[in-house]
Amino acid sequence: MISSPRPPAGAAPVTLDDVRDAAARIAGVAHRTPVLRSRTLDALVGAEVHLKCENFQRIGAFKFRGAYNAASRLTPRQLAKGIAAYSSGNHAQAVALAARELGSSAVILMPEDTPRSKREATEGYGAEVVTYDRYTGDRVAIGEALAAERGLSLIPPYEHPHVIAGQGTAALELLDETGPLDALVVPVGGGGLIAGSATAAKGLHSGIRVIGVEPEAGDDTRRSLAAGRRVSIPVPRTIADGQAADIPGELTFSVNRRLVDDIALVGDDAIRAAMRFAFERLKIVLEPSGASALAALLAHRVTPLPPRVGVILSGGNIDTGRFAELCGTPPAQG
Repeated sequence: MISSPRPPAGAAPVTLDDVRDAAARIAGVAHRTPVLRSRTLDALVGAEVHLKCENFQRIGAFKFRGAYNAASRLTPRQLAKGIAAYSSGNHAQAVALAARELGSSAVILMPEDTPRSKREATEGYGAEVVTYDRYTGDRVAIGEALAAERGLSLIPPYEHPHVIAGQGTAALELLDETGPLDALVVPVGGGGLIAGSATAAKGLHSGIRVIGVEPEAGDDTRRSLAAGRRVSIPVPRTIADGQAADIPGELTFSVNRRLVDDIALVGDDAIRAAMRFAFERLKIVLEPSGASALAALLAHRVTPLPPRVGVILSGGNIDTGRFAELCGTPPAQG
């Protein structure tokens, strides 16, 4: 098992140069995803909104950026032994695909209640899946033990500077296309995407506001920022399974406490409404976690909303049955 590289004491864990280096490393392997605009959305929220569509990224989510950036830095000997990861779904697929791209193998620890489509996709990329109960098991301890037992290099979903830097390339691309924005709205789970995004955004434009979005049932980062220390909550029960974190990462929190300006909360109903809006008006499919930042705008949870806003739509991995269950209109009662 490998440990995450740590910066010298007092140094930022991730810098704008690290994000730029990650962008060069993933170029030609990860997709440069589109930025969408919608006049209807602009009118509804009262701002010019730029949507970074990571649902069109390889494996259907932003996670491939960080996974490939980290995996590509392993030595040939480490790659020959294989890679381990723990994930509720998107990081699992990302590591599985990164391993395949680099000629390695992957063993992924996933919760038993992971959406079927995410597990099948992970196995489809060639990974071995090992399951655990997310409500009783400690995935970090189980994942580290699994990696140590098999001699695998562990790539965690967010507690790694190369993963964080890779995720920040989404914001780097967005701002390269849009120019300066007044605010960037980003979904928050373990905190890797917003840590990388905030590093890139504030490194380029110091005045930009970075606003995270969490499910109402899983506001561990909001509570932690308010307390000035990492706060643990019960494992949240929310449709946004990719954001069901119970405590912010140590490394990600060290970045986010400096760079994140605010956290907005959205309920499951608001997330469902955002998924329906994206499908009906934008013609794109988002998973619940991927729709939460958009939900915050549509539910007017970001106030006051500045004139030009970027939003990261973090993923679209959801099967048709689950999508219909969450977004379908219930039959009329006779």
